Amino acid sequence: MDAIIIVLIILVVLVFIALIKTIQVIPQASAAIVERFGRYTRTLNAGLNIVVPFIDTIRNRVDLREQVVPFPPQPVITQDNLVVNIDTVIYYQVTDARAATYEVASYIQAIEQLTVTTLRNIIGGMDLERTLTSREEINAALRGVLDEATGKWGIRVNRVELKAIEPPTSIQDSMEKQMRADRDKRAAILQAEGVRQSAILTAEGEKQSAILRAEGESRSAALRAEGEAQAIRTVFESIHAGDPDQKLLSYQYLQMLPKIAEGDANKLWIVPSEIGDALKGLGGALDNFRPDNGSSSRGNGGGTPTPPSVPKPPREQPPLDS
Repeated sequence: MDAIIIVLIILVVLVFIALIKTIQVIPQASAAIVERFGRYTRTLNAGLNIVVPFIDTIRNRVDLREQVVPFPPQPVITQDNLVVNIDTVIYYQVTDARAATYEVASYIQAIEQLTVTTLRNIIGGMDLERTLTSREEINAALRGVLDEATGKWGIRVNRVELKAIEPPTSIQDSMEKQMRADRDKRAAILQAEGVRQSAILTAEGEKQSAILRAEGESRSAALRAEGEAQAIRTVFESIHAGDPDQKLLSYQYLQMLPKIAEGDANKLWIVPSEIGDALKGLGGALDNFRPDNGSSSRGNGGGTPTPPSVPKPPREQPPLDS
């Protein structure tokens, strides 16, 4: 009885193991290689799969998602004999699980070595300056070579990136000095351009200010002259409207004589020759207002009345030079 129970237990365990080996669940974006007696049979895709237990075996499970593999820095010699260290990052994806399993022993190592050799060939034909400024060109050339070589391995290289390009320390110091000199040069040029532009704007402002000031003065002088002309016309029209005679003009002339002599600086007073005519006219005007105007005229035999003699003001002599 105990032997039967033991046999049943063994059978149950064998059936359970057979079921486990028969039902294979493959995750999404994965694949499995099935071998029968050591020979490739088929590739299991994602989902529930049935295999023959103890006959079919799972050789390899392959991840079909895109993989990112960074490679350590590799020393590469440029065309101008400078050693630079370049870090690369490869983005690849397995498209054929069977080829990735049987065509190459280790596709990761194969991709790394192929990347190093291809990178050395590409960088060897460039100088340092071109290497530092041609990353897109290097990436495209490297990706083309890798994609062509890894196609038979069932791998597609989607992208290649140069993560870092490190030149020697001495070259880095020289490049920093050159960049600093270029920045100082650009700063000096920009400062000079600013000073030049400021001087131009200042000169333009002064020019405009001078033009506006001259225009203002010109307009002011024109308005002043126009006002003076208007004032002279007004006075002239007023004089002609009042119809002054010689007597009034002579009287006004005499009133202005004391104002001409005013001032401490007037050391010499010159009497104009026209004052005699003015005095004659004034004397005639005074004779007309005298009560004995008729008798005086008769005493003179009815001729032209003689104006009273008005003493002329003494002329001041100029001081003699000592």
